[in-house]
Parts: sequence; C-alpha cells; structure tokens
Amino acid sequence: MGLLGAGAVVAYAAFRIWQQGETDEQRPADAIVVLGAAHYEETPSAVFAARLDHAVALYRAGLARYLVMTGGRAPGDRLAEADTARDYAIQRGVPPEAILSEDRGRDTLASVRNVATVMREQGLERALFVSDRLHMLRVLRIAEDLGIEAYGSPTTTSPADATPALWLRSLGHELGGLAEYLFAGR
Repeated sequence: MGLLGAGAVVAYAAFRIWQQGETDEQRPADAIVVLGAAHYEETPSAVFAARLDHAVALYRAGLARYLVMTGGRAPGDRLAEADTARDYAIQRGVPPEAILSEDRGRDTLASVRNVATVMREQGLERALFVSDRLHMLRVLRIAEDLGIEAYGSPTTTSPADATPALWLRSLGHELGGLAEYLFAGR
C-alpha cells in the first residue's frame, strides 16, 4: 500500500511538472526573470540561449520594463552566468539600463532568493519567469514562497526537452529538485 501511495504521489508530481511547463502565462509584469544555465564564458549554452532568446522576445513585446539575469560563477569561470546573459541581451538590442542582475546564485533556490532581494530593492513585485518547461513548477513555487507575484513563460525551443530521453532526464531532475525543496527546504 505504501509503494502504491508513493507511486501515486510521484505520478501526480510528474503530471503537475508537465502541466505547468505546458502553460504560458505571458502577461505584463515588472520584470522578466531569466534562470541561468551553463555557459562557456561569453557564450551561453544552447539551453541558456533558448531561455535568453525567449526572454528578449518577451521584452521586445513590451511585457516588462526590466530583464533580470541570474546565475553565478562556477569554479574557474571568469564570468558569471548573469554576465554572459547580460552581454547576450545587449547584443540583441536590449538597453543596458533595462537589465538587472543576480550574479551569485549557483542553483535555482539561491538565484530566486537573490532575485527576490533585487526586486525588493527596485520596488518590483510581479515577475514573468523564463526557463525550460519542466523547470517552471519549481521556479514558480520558490518565487511565490518568497513573496514574488510569479508567472511562467517557458521556452519551447530548449534542447533540454528535444528528445524523449532528454525530457525524461529533465523530468527526473525536476522530481528530485521539487522533492528536495518541499521536504528539505533546499
């Protein structure tokens, strides 16, 4: 009976992760927040570039006054993910004064915590978060727990869900990340 119950919980969590990832809540907000991903100094990975391209399109559509770039430095990095993202957006026509940064977070929780601080300092309350589809439920849960009025607009072009194998890997990662956040607060 316990295994059946645990299986039902995992199945429901997987369904909610998928469901949130299929929901685009595009709307006007104070800021568009881009969750960081791997980068190769000045060059964002394909996953990160997909997020950034989507966020820049939302910015150009006039949905927010600011883009908030997230992500710190891994050991050995010269630039933080947020720095790479900033440069990428500027190269695509986003004015530098429209870009805010959180450049210390090395994981989703730390990045969103730092975003909450940046938003409070700027007097911002409502954010449209951009990440991969399967990442959205955890991101929005954390943001809402931190007092941000949060909406999600997942990128639909991420290589992270381009094949069934990559999608399943991402789903497993998100199930673990969501469980860790909900039960351990990390």
